[in-house]
Amino acid sequence: MRNISDLIEKYLKDILQENPQKAIEIQRNDLADQFQCVPSQINYVISTRFTIEKGYLVESKRGGGGYIRIQKVSLPQHAQLNEFIFQKIGNSIDQLNAEGILDQLHEGKHITFREMKMLKVVCSREVLAFSLPLRDEIRARILKAMLTVVLTSNKS
Repeated sequence: MRNISDLIEKYLKDILQENPQKAIEIQRNDLADQFQCVPSQINYVISTRFTIEKGYLVESKRGGGGYIRIQKVSLPQHAQLNEFIFQKIGNSIDQLNAEGILDQLHEGKHITFREMKMLKVVCSREVLAFSLPLRDEIRARILKAMLTVVLTSNKS
């Protein structure tokens, strides 16, 4: 069975998918009541699963009428995609941010599920058994090289 964080994430993603603007506003307390959890659980899900690296912008307004706004951000089209990715990866990238970029590329149908899984494994800290900061630098080089090939192959 899925845990509560997975259920909340799926619920929010389903609502976002149905919304033509790809944006939603939620009340943290209302959502916590709906899932019978503490409001900090909602904060945890939003802060870990709806990040900019995963393709989401999150803004919150505190106070009595406060809300959390989640917006799905689209990746650039193919012409600008490589440039965007190279800029996002930079000369060094940690595993969490690399996985977020790969998730976003998969959700945007730029890479297949299989490609995403292979890239995640190749970029994992278990495979790249080097000390920091070398590990993050090697991860960035591998990721950029492999994505250049994959994205070029998928384009044609």
